[in-house]
Amino acid sequence: MAAVLTGLMRDAGASVGLVYLLVPGDRMLRLVLVSGLSREIAAPWVRIPAGAPIPVAEAIRERRFVWLGGREEIAHHYPRIGIVLPYDFMLAAAPIADDTTVWGGVVLLWPVTHPPQLDARERESIDAHCRLAALLLRRAADQDPPPPHPTEPRVVHPERPSEADPVLAAAAFDLTERLPVGCCALDLDGRVTFINTAGAELVNAGAATLVGRRPWEALFWLNDPAFEDRYRAAVVSRRPTSFTAVRHPATSLLFELYPDETGISVLIFPRAERTAHGSGPAHGGDPVPPGAGTTPGAAPARAAPPPPAEPVGATAVYQLTNLAASLAEAAGVHDVVELVADQTVPAFGPHGLVLMSVDEGRLRVIGHRGYSEEFVESFDGRPLTAPAADAQVLATGVPAFFPTYEDFHRAHPRAPRYEGRNAWAFLPLIASGRPVGSLVLSYDRPRPFPSAERALLTSLAGLIAQSLARARLYDAKHSLARSLQTGLLPHGLSSLPGVDVAARYLPAGHGTDIGGDFYDLIRATPTTVIAVIGDVQGHNTTAAALMGQVRTAVHAHATAGASPGDILARTNRLLDDLDADRFTSCLIAELDLADHRLRLATAGHPPPILRRADGSTEILEVPPGLLLGIAPDVEYSTTELPWDPGSVLALYTDGLVEAPGLDIGTAMADLAERLAVSRAGDLEQLADELTLHVRIAAHRTDDVALLLVRRPSSPA
Repeated sequence: MAAVLTGLMRDAGASVGLVYLLVPGDRMLRLVLVSGLSREIAAPWVRIPAGAPIPVAEAIRERRFVWLGGREEIAHHYPRIGIVLPYDFMLAAAPIADDTTVWGGVVLLWPVTHPPQLDARERESIDAHCRLAALLLRRAADQDPPPPHPTEPRVVHPERPSEADPVLAAAAFDLTERLPVGCCALDLDGRVTFINTAGAELVNAGAATLVGRRPWEALFWLNDPAFEDRYRAAVVSRRPTSFTAVRHPATSLLFELYPDETGISVLIFPRAERTAHGSGPAHGGDPVPPGAGTTPGAAPARAAPPPPAEPVGATAVYQLTNLAASLAEAAGVHDVVELVADQTVPAFGPHGLVLMSVDEGRLRVIGHRGYSEEFVESFDGRPLTAPAADAQVLATGVPAFFPTYEDFHRAHPRAPRYEGRNAWAFLPLIASGRPVGSLVLSYDRPRPFPSAERALLTSLAGLIAQSLARARLYDAKHSLARSLQTGLLPHGLSSLPGVDVAARYLPAGHGTDIGGDFYDLIRATPTTVIAVIGDVQGHNTTAAALMGQVRTAVHAHATAGASPGDILARTNRLLDDLDADRFTSCLIAELDLADHRLRLATAGHPPPILRRADGSTEILEVPPGLLLGIAPDVEYSTTELPWDPGSVLALYTDGLVEAPGLDIGTAMADLAERLAVSRAGDLEQLADELTLHVRIAAHRTDDVALLLVRRPSSPA
């Protein structure tokens, strides 16, 4: 797969490539290969929910190619990416799929110097390499046992033509040493791999001090998010950029960054000297003045004295902002836990994470990464009064940091240690002055936890605490709403002689509101069955209460022997008496098992679909009546049709066929087509097939009800 990715990048001319695999069990996308980018920059997207609003997830869900032609288009369609990578680049995402299976996806980046669209050769290269990747993954899946999914992304580099000739390498070194300007090389992680003597003198540090370290970490006067941001911009956009910094006390230096797929070449000049001899690197052919290159709207890199304490790096700031934006979209506790666990571990550096919630005076583990289940279970349910760090930080409200195992052991000599962990951060989760839980981060190596990192982790805990408190309230309301609604729906459809039946109710995918969809199956007489489906306007407890009243009224009138039209008319008068101020759609289908007839009446409800024994389907034209609750004296006509052996009647609510930008007539025709082509012999399986597209939808805002009724074929 690594060769496939590097070959694809070469053939398509892309500067950055990422490969994701779909993990079927938990519907997650896992980053397995990275090229042209550091793992640190890619960290927010190491694990992604399959329903996430990002290009690769969309390409996989919809099995289609996604193209974004620049920063504005990316920010418009995928704002969270624009927050973390506010740079100019072009992006393509494509699914890795064969005829039957979607295995994952690939993401490619190009500089904005690329033409606005891919040409035919580039597009064919992407398609061909995705087909090859799917073939390799199919072969791997057919192995017994199949290889496990990688747990960490692998960074692969473009192939180099050959090892450098020692003579040429010596000549290149001599060249850089003779130059009067500073020359420095950074790898894609931002670490110094080479600096010449002039460069070391200009930054006032020895080469041995700098090599292997990031400049903004080794030089205190470069430790500013603006400078790190210029490195990130160069890596992602593959465009030359520059910034100016002041080396204490008063030496102004200009840094020019020239990136490619292997790293960044940096030229360092005294500011006055470079200004006298010409401007900095070109962006798409235009000269860039000294100090330019910051993103629009961002503060330029200014000359400033060294700060009193080290600031938070640009990467950490972007990752914190990305997590905040993601948490703002999280609904329930499960969503918060998955986001925290999947983004905090890769983005902020810990090797282990445990997230705990306060529950009746105890700390309950609600999520973890980097620990075994057995270890986590050993302290799940610990009392808040226990002499343990996770409980103590909640009592004091003050985070606890242990840079080494010795520090931790002195404070908590009886605390268990997991597999050689050597540093810990215990963070209280407090929202509106109330404790909601604890976050424990652990690291494999000792960690000094400077003040900037402590501030960052404390801010992180604050974001998580607010989101967790909000999510717990959401879950409580959501549970109450669902209990109320499901209590008003039939607990089960009893088996009735002469008919087969299956039903589905799917709550809305987002929001805490209660839906108004309902269905019922009523034995009216020994030879007649009444099937009912309806939808009360609104999504709240009032709508749910009215739905219960409508269902009760329909049930009463149906068992009294009223025709479908009369059932609707009488129920409509009840709504007028209740002055409900809400409208209800409803469809009544009377199934006459003796005369084999269907009698239908509707109050503004989507028409039913009939599938006959030969597989043909028909959207039944039933005279539309007014919605219930509009006017007091309304008559509803009843339509009669034959009810042949082997036919299936499908009743549904609008949530099954309505979608933004989709014509409802087209959607109903598509539903009829899926009903016709289905080979499901079992009604339960058929119900699953007809609701599959809404069950996997990333953003469903309406609830869905489906009722299938079949007259069995006559025995041979």
